[in-house]
Amino acid sequence: MRGLLSHRLLSAAALAAAAAVSINHTYADQNHEHARSLKEAGEIMPLETLIERVRREHPGRLIEAELMRKDGRYVYELEFVDDAGEVLEFFYDARTGELVKSKTED
Repeated sequence: MRGLLSHRLLSAAALAAAAAVSINHTYADQNHEHARSLKEAGEIMPLETLIERVRREHPGRLIEAELMRKDGRYVYELEFVDDAGEVLEFFYDARTGELVKSKTED
């Protein structure tokens, strides 16, 4: 009986995890399509262009990139980790590429 219960719990956990991945994947696809339409309409700059520029100014490895709506405008949040292991966060106006804010994470 104990083995059957463990198997059912593992199966339920696996189904829940699969559902979460499916939901997150769908959300990511919708965000990607939205970002693409904004770029094609000229409302935001290509993310690749901004990443290349930031890498020239701040060498490191990109660990996260996100497009968000903040204070009535689109903002790219880029997180880099440098060679010393320090995490740097940059917030850029997604239309102009202007640096809005930067900070170092602990």
